[in-house]
Amino acid sequence: MAFKNIYTVLVIAGFVGAIVTGCGEQQSAGDPGVTDTEIKIGSTNPYSGPASAYGTIGRAESAYFDMINEQGGVNGRKINFISLDDGYSPPRTVEQIRKLVEEEQVLFLAGTLGTPTNTAIHKYVNAQQVPHIFVNTGASKWDNPDNFPWTMGYNLSYPNEAKIYAMYLLENKPDAKIAILYQNDDYGKDYVHGLKDGLGDKADSMIVAEASYEVTDATIDSQIVSLQASGADTFFNVTTPKFAAQAIRKVYDIGWRPLHILNNVSSSVGSVLTPAGLEKSVGLLTAVYFKDPIDPQWADSPDVKEYKEWFEKYYPEGNINDVFNVNGYMIAWGVVEVLKRTGDELSRTNVMKQMASIKDLEAPMMLPGAKWNTSAEDFALIESGQLARFDGEKWVLFGDVIGK
Repeated sequence: MAFKNIYTVLVIAGFVGAIVTGCGEQQSAGDPGVTDTEIKIGSTNPYSGPASAYGTIGRAESAYFDMINEQGGVNGRKINFISLDDGYSPPRTVEQIRKLVEEEQVLFLAGTLGTPTNTAIHKYVNAQQVPHIFVNTGASKWDNPDNFPWTMGYNLSYPNEAKIYAMYLLENKPDAKIAILYQNDDYGKDYVHGLKDGLGDKADSMIVAEASYEVTDATIDSQIVSLQASGADTFFNVTTPKFAAQAIRKVYDIGWRPLHILNNVSSSVGSVLTPAGLEKSVGLLTAVYFKDPIDPQWADSPDVKEYKEWFEKYYPEGNINDVFNVNGYMIAWGVVEVLKRTGDELSRTNVMKQMASIKDLEAPMMLPGAKWNTSAEDFALIESGQLARFDGEKWVLFGDVIGK
């Protein structure tokens, strides 16, 4: 792994693609990024900037591909995984993606992170007909096969996640007075719309205050003070890690004690709750869809044991308490799984065909009952989750898995 001053390039060797003997010449003369010995995959992650806590995801992806290579790979092709730093800045994402597509000639893009950053490249990659898969955000726009047939998301969709919280509130706190803090972009607005849809005709009476922030803001302290003044007894915290930690800390420090709902994308114990203060995070509520490797209830689970072995050997510099690493591990696993399914046709068209043909797949580290499903008409990979409450050390699951 080498870090350059303008961008980060992570070049990892691994083997992919089930290509029969003699097919190599045909493939290398066809779609970009495939030769007899190599396949190029591109990605962008915020290794710097306001969302740099997510940078560990790209490093985990790289470490997974490193393992695949060391184990002998998949039928003889190495993965050249090129992950560039976009700093969570949409203009920079455009620049880096153009570099990956036009200069590096990658076969496809996988795991690009961030709603505003992926929005900036959405039309471009579809015009170029480059698979844009396992997009690492839960924005609803990634499930639009009619208009954007080359883009497919990974995460539980933000609106569906928000509806899980709405269901909980309607059943357990129907008279809640809700205050919402959200990032002022499609990411934040998707959560707000999902909560309102889930609350239905009670949304207007239950939501008493809303405040937004810009990703370039230094703090969100003033917004928290304003939301507290609304008299709300429930706080929906729709923020990325830096601001989530600030919000958790500020809510506690000013003596506000609402039911505090934290969106899943900022639920990492290592990257968010620990910096905020574990004692200040007790009682937080979130929705999860994959296993936390530090949760004792999964200690004997074969996939968690395998994850921990991988982590110790291939990513020892990482933080085992940071669940963002599970995110990267699972995306990389998914990439390899899809490439295996392409058989002897490593083409962009077939990559998308396989992505849209996933049926009841039990991926490692997913919660029991939460499966991967897609079709040509439905690009939403993950559509279920389970509520969890933070007890000061870990997230404790409760209730049932909700969704498809």
